[in-house]
Amino acid sequence: MWKVLQPPGWVPAKGYANGIAARGQQVFVAGMIGWNAQAQFETDDFVAQCKQALQNIVETLSCADAGPEHMVRMTWYVKDKREYLARGRELGKVYQEVIGRHFPVMTLVQVVDLVEDRAQVEIEVTAVVPD
Repeated sequence: MWKVLQPPGWVPAKGYANGIAARGQQVFVAGMIGWNAQAQFETDDFVAQCKQALQNIVETLSCADAGPEHMVRMTWYVKDKREYLARGRELGKVYQEVIGRHFPVMTLVQVVDLVEDRAQVEIEVTAVVPD
């Protein structure tokens, strides 16, 4: 069970939640990047890599009988925040296609680099499956 935390008088967050309280089995997903199941990149496109990383998260969650609706926290690491901001509309469509209209707590950090040179994004997730 989870509850969105929205302090009184605050403007609602867009595309994420300010806080979530949850109870149940915790599931931790390592940082996922935009490569396929064979650890191969099919593209260097930022949005396409985000889509693949999100799909990788959904597949990993399913191993714990969890789905996107159980995500309570996402941390995004991107190499280029300007591209993230400029392609927000495209990214929103991809996000809703893979995750749906579920918006957990999110943090976005621009990093100098990621371990895999071709990776444009890395996303880690915490989920809670109700008891």
